[in-house]
Amino acid sequence: MSLHKIARISPQTSALFVCDIQERFKGVIWQFPSVITVAAKMIKTSKVLDIPVVVTEQYPKAFGPTVQELDISDAALTLHKTKFSMYLPEVIELMKQKQTKSVILVGIESHVCVLQTALDLLENNYDVHVLADGISSQNPPEINIAIGRMKAAGATITTSESVMFQLVQDAKHEKFKAISGLVKEYMEANKLNKLVQRASGGANL
Repeated sequence: MSLHKIARISPQTSALFVCDIQERFKGVIWQFPSVITVAAKMIKTSKVLDIPVVVTEQYPKAFGPTVQELDISDAALTLHKTKFSMYLPEVIELMKQKQTKSVILVGIESHVCVLQTALDLLENNYDVHVLADGISSQNPPEINIAIGRMKAAGATITTSESVMFQLVQDAKHEKFKAISGLVKEYMEANKLNKLVQRASGGANL
């Protein structure tokens, strides 16, 4: 009888990774506005729950800074990189300091930087929660292939709203009202998010 790992998550031992959501990718990445919206929601969630945020920018000289729609002023780390994975020495050190066990992952591209980040984290025994409504690629078919590979490697494929409620666990949680307010704020955008529709096998995309 196989034993399945239950990927629990709590604010005290989690980090949010925002992967390469940069200006030059506007108009290139499929459903990029949805990626930005989900990242913004999770950054706000992280601020409410005091979860450290790690932001990377892939070769910003070519691809520009993080999109202006995202407020990353309170990020624990904002790093420029050429390596595709976010698993960088500075990130490793921060996770050791914070005693991080779980990473919430959002950004682009699903089959390149997101995938390689997830694999590196999993290889180093971190729980990885990939937000299916907040990752994308230039070529849409790459998304589900990357999700399948990350899932096979042990990542938890989930959604922003699911993670938000999992982080507070109880309607009696002191931050539940604030988190519930964020869910309501983004509810319409969530309904229109074709990334989560694609991940769930939705038709007519």
